[in-house]
Amino acid sequence: MHIQDSHWQTAAVADSDGRADMGRVGRSAPLRVDAQRNLEHVLRAAREVFGELGYGAPMEDVARRARVGVGTVYRRFPSKDVLVRRIAEEETSRLTDQARTALGQEEEPWSALSRFLRTSAASGAGRLLPPQVLRVGVDVDDAVELGGPAELRVPPQRQAGQPDLRVVAQRLSAEDLDDPGAVELLEVVGQLVERARAAGELRVDVTVADVLLVIATAAPSLPDAAQQAAASARLLDILLEGLRSRPV
Repeated sequence: MHIQDSHWQTAAVADSDGRADMGRVGRSAPLRVDAQRNLEHVLRAAREVFGELGYGAPMEDVARRARVGVGTVYRRFPSKDVLVRRIAEEETSRLTDQARTALGQEEEPWSALSRFLRTSAASGAGRLLPPQVLRVGVDVDDAVELGGPAELRVPPQRQAGQPDLRVVAQRLSAEDLDDPGAVELLEVVGQLVERARAAGELRVDVTVADVLLVIATAAPSLPDAAQQAAASARLLDILLEGLRSRPV
């Protein structure tokens, strides 16, 4: 897994008149058939390249994988930042949908959490997790370890149903990123975490960021598809065992 955020600031898109437009990347006027086909090739190639090499991979690699000229990529995505944001937004939305499905279709808290993790890992979602989502958890954990505000600490024992203040802190930290998609993802995954913990099936020290890191870790990029699926399933089994609470 490679997660890099050196190309993660908002970028403006210039239209044919030279004016800045922040929200029209790949979603403005209907495209010609050949232009739409090129866009789909570029997006597919970007997901593959960034998934294998991280968000630091150059645009030339994306163009080569899409079998188009690099100028074709830049005509649709005027900067790498724009392309990275498009891919990460789609990935965040996909993960959120998977978490909502698990919440809605699984009555047992542990089954819902494990279903989300297995579905996400099987889809390879972890390789394209937005880096700021994982950084939220790091910031919160650092604050705890360094003796930060008391409300960020995890109490050693909690009553069933009591809110996890560390999870709440992560949600608040996510809002500082000005990324509604990331905030929504953390909210939904937070519900999965809280349900499993309240049922006594999840370790009390596990955070939302830990769960997302499991997805990222359990999504290796291997050349053989069958080997990759087997490795991912095996690794996820091990990680899930590490998340479960154990009788004292």
